[in-house]
Amino acid sequence: MKNAAVSINFRNEISKIDKRIYGSFIEHLGRAVYEGIYQPGNPNSDEDGFRKDVIELVKKLNVPIVRYPGGNFVSGYNWEDGVGPKENRPVKLDLAWFTTETNEFGMQEFDKWLEKVGSEMMMAVNLGTRGPDEARNLLEYANFPGGTYWSDLRRSHGKEKPYGIHTWCLGNEMDGPWQMGHKTAYEYARTATETAKLMKWIDPSIELVACGSSNFKMPTFGEWEHTVLREAYEHIDYISMHEYYGNKANDTPSYLAENIGMDRFIKAVIAICDMVKAEKKTDKTINISFDEWNVWYHTKESDELIEHWGRAPHRLEDVYNFEDALLVGGLLITLLKNSDRVKIACLAQLVNVIAPIMSNDETAWAQTIFYPFFHCSEYGRGTALDVDVCCETYDSNKYKGVPYIDSVAVRNDEKREVTVFVLNRSLDDDIEVALDFSENVKPIEHITMAGFGLKDTNTATSCKVVPSSRELKEGSVKLDKASWNVLRYKF
Repeated sequence: MKNAAVSINFRNEISKIDKRIYGSFIEHLGRAVYEGIYQPGNPNSDEDGFRKDVIELVKKLNVPIVRYPGGNFVSGYNWEDGVGPKENRPVKLDLAWFTTETNEFGMQEFDKWLEKVGSEMMMAVNLGTRGPDEARNLLEYANFPGGTYWSDLRRSHGKEKPYGIHTWCLGNEMDGPWQMGHKTAYEYARTATETAKLMKWIDPSIELVACGSSNFKMPTFGEWEHTVLREAYEHIDYISMHEYYGNKANDTPSYLAENIGMDRFIKAVIAICDMVKAEKKTDKTINISFDEWNVWYHTKESDELIEHWGRAPHRLEDVYNFEDALLVGGLLITLLKNSDRVKIACLAQLVNVIAPIMSNDETAWAQTIFYPFFHCSEYGRGTALDVDVCCETYDSNKYKGVPYIDSVAVRNDEKREVTVFVLNRSLDDDIEVALDFSENVKPIEHITMAGFGLKDTNTATSCKVVPSSRELKEGSVKLDKASWNVLRYKF
């Protein structure tokens, strides 16, 4: 057995955690909307066509904000197609995913669904095939009280009070050649700046997210952020980050260290934001919206074989295993470690499409990655604390000097609780961890996911990769090899 030490000083505050760090994402893609959250006629659906079993699982996750309607989909989307009487909505081709979009589900339905799960809308505007005019019209439709064409159109659609959407995305992945309306950094920067100006003239209370790089490996990374921020800095509040992770090489030691790569990516974007801040000699700080992150690699080859122009095909339906859950726990630790600058994050996506929740016609169930996300959303509200970890390290094929133990703590002053999230990356050894707190604490419980095969999964008929609760004693705690751990204390 290995040994390690974790020191938790209540004064080592990182930041108060913005609840939106536990956000998620629903795109018109695959079965995320149709057959996912919305399936009229299904025995498990309510009077509005929403899957009740899915609603209950989403409510358990307590997701405070959900990004919509894309994603790549938004760059060719006319928002007007998804409002008003359903019988008047057009059927169109979606060039993002080469499917047929019925527009049976749109902004009105999504808003109603969000009310049922207790979440808010994070709306993306189309800056691919459209621009500032359509974006300001959408904002007027959504947020203006009444007495104008677009606000009165909303009222005629049965929504008397404004939607009151606070957080908006200025397009999606506009640096990507795969994107409809792909732009150079300068082209996007000018479009985003003018769109932001118009939108904030209508509603100064909103917050705006500009597109950053689609991933860390983009050839334009860095230059893209610098150009966008230099143009739009005064008009935006966040810059986005997107990244997906996978174990294509079946190299688990490297895979479980991928949150180190996430941390480097975050630190690089922060450095660029602060460089532009210095150049502009301003007190304003641009923060980060990591509004697409997850594991995604299991279905990439099979998804390429899907025929074009179908409706809600089975796409991106990754079946997650135990090692995926361990990595997601590590990624969440990294997001919390950077919560001073990462204020919004969206697990992409929420249902059926690279998602913690899966459904079929009979039932809905939690995938392995559901649980670390649930634990952090449930027990990770409050103030993030930087913990001191002393442990052995290992070298993987991709990362050197990887600590076997990764950890962060969250202090909840309202509940008088502190929770320590701990990932044990060792595939061979249990680790005895000595915990030292700066304040007097009393143990509550030790929640763990451990003892499973790395490739074990959950299915509709067999959900075996689930957490268990153990007695937590004062002092040291044994962490099983390859385990996700939640240590809860009262103070």
